[in-house]
Amino acid sequence: MVNKILSDDGLDLVFRAARTHSSWLSGEVSEVLLEAVYDLAKMGPTSANCSPMRVVFVRSKAAKERLRPALAEGNVEKTMAAPATAIIGYDTRFHDRLPELFPHTDAKSWFEGNDDLIQETAFRNGTLSGAYFILAARALGLDCGPMSGFDRAKADAAFFPDGRIKSNFLCNLGYGDSGKLHPRGPRLDFAEACRID
Repeated sequence: MVNKILSDDGLDLVFRAARTHSSWLSGEVSEVLLEAVYDLAKMGPTSANCSPMRVVFVRSKAAKERLRPALAEGNVEKTMAAPATAIIGYDTRFHDRLPELFPHTDAKSWFEGNDDLIQETAFRNGTLSGAYFILAARALGLDCGPMSGFDRAKADAAFFPDGRIKSNFLCNLGYGDSGKLHPRGPRLDFAEACRID
């Protein structure tokens, strides 16, 4: 069996050379590209294929102004300048789709009436899917600026008013200005973060 691994160029693109951007070059992010990012990200695994991630792509000036009041002060300028901002959310009624998404057993019944399990599963798997989303965006040539500095209640009121979908984090998307990056922060070594039992 031949193992398949990404090339060094691919690993650099997605992980080693990829950075969190706060400054953006001019240029739109097309709807076609945003759809391609989602179509790649949705392929990542979630428990029972529950797929709770929901995304609102904020691109228009009017939509950006609706988002502005929810942003922490330090995140306003970079978000307004980004070609697109993805609000990564999770659907608290994800289990309604399980008969379609996980049809070989009655997985919906695992969740009905168990609000704690619904919340835990939606948040965990929605967060996993948000991470896949970042990797997919990078793999397709976009730079990302993920952040959690925002008022979730205000964002939810503006973009998810029925209360079913909850925002998790924001991710600015576009083509970053590498000349304005700070030096990369350190990471923990394997021995500091891991053990093998």
